[in-house]
Amino acid sequence: MFRKRKLWTLISILALVAIVLTACKGSTSKKEFVFGVILVGPYNDHGWSEAHYKAGKYVEEKVPGTRMIYLDKLNPADRKGTTLEQVVDDMVSQGAKLIFTTSDDFAADTDVVAAKYPDVAFVHISGDHAKTGKAPKNVANYMGRMEYMKAVAGCAAALKTQTKVIGYLGPLINDETRRLAASAYLGCRECYKRYRGGDPDELRFIVTWIGFWFNIPGVTLDPTEVANDLFNSGADVILSGIDTTEAIVVAGQRHDRGEKVWAIPYDYENACEVKPEVCLGTPYFNWGPAYVRFVKAVRDGKFKQTWEWEGPYWKNINDPDRSAVGFKFGPALSEEDKKHLEEFIKDLGSGKVKLFVGPLYLQDGTQYLGPGEEATDDQIWYLPQLLRGMEGASY
Repeated sequence: MFRKRKLWTLISILALVAIVLTACKGSTSKKEFVFGVILVGPYNDHGWSEAHYKAGKYVEEKVPGTRMIYLDKLNPADRKGTTLEQVVDDMVSQGAKLIFTTSDDFAADTDVVAAKYPDVAFVHISGDHAKTGKAPKNVANYMGRMEYMKAVAGCAAALKTQTKVIGYLGPLINDETRRLAASAYLGCRECYKRYRGGDPDELRFIVTWIGFWFNIPGVTLDPTEVANDLFNSGADVILSGIDTTEAIVVAGQRHDRGEKVWAIPYDYENACEVKPEVCLGTPYFNWGPAYVRFVKAVRDGKFKQTWEWEGPYWKNINDPDRSAVGFKFGPALSEEDKKHLEEFIKDLGSGKVKLFVGPLYLQDGTQYLGPGEEATDDQIWYLPQLLRGMEGASY
């Protein structure tokens, strides 16, 4: 009888332990916060998509108990027939409570899937449907004010050019891409006059659009060919506005043949590593801090629909924990160039330099801003054309 009691006691203890372990496992599972990131390009593209992937990893590092799930290359070339809705369905089934959709092309589909999953929060990067009222209440929009850093990139180009011809390798044409190209143009003109004592009207600023954020064979222009065409047209500096690295790759190839050419890549902080010898610097997005804020808000039940267009942290634009956008100086800059850029950045931050101030005219000659008039956020966000003096299509 005593042995039976001991056996039953042991069985009871083991059963209790099993129950406790199961309960603990369930508790851990509930504490894990799963968030999804949907990328338009490869997660390792050294550009736009890699910057977002890096932000997801930043969240996992900074916010205990979080886990990213992601899908990259959601575009017509790489995943034919795959829809955003299918991807979201899968992520929700895996427990995602927040999903970042990271391309302008995802705007309409984000609204559709958000309506389907009202208990899931969505952050659409670069759009404005939360601002205009088109989006369901569980959709927020977020974008960094890259316009400032594009102006810095334009300044770097103006400091370096010897031919007085600047090329701009653009993606598709929309409000965002027009205002970013225009910001680079204005920064270029300001610094050419300010630091080189030249007449800005001497400069040519040539914009060529490839038709999408990156190369899709048979659909877009080939960015490698476009970059070569820009150099062949006399440009000795190319600024990239696309998600991938063709501008710096082509500049590097021509440098190796003895040409004095330079490039300014885009999106990703470490893009200069592709070819440091020709890199003047990189304007880049730092999505991590915003991702952390959204994750914490959803996790804590404090998510609200917002439209945010966040500027740099001017005390240190390259602060990884505070600045939404930054500019990493490239190895091809001289020490004097760096000093000029540092001063230009300081004056942008203080407001001493303001780019979108009249008189400014649109490409077709229409007055955009009168003398002394400063553009509103809406006027910059919805820039309807390129500016007068820029070469290239506006539509």
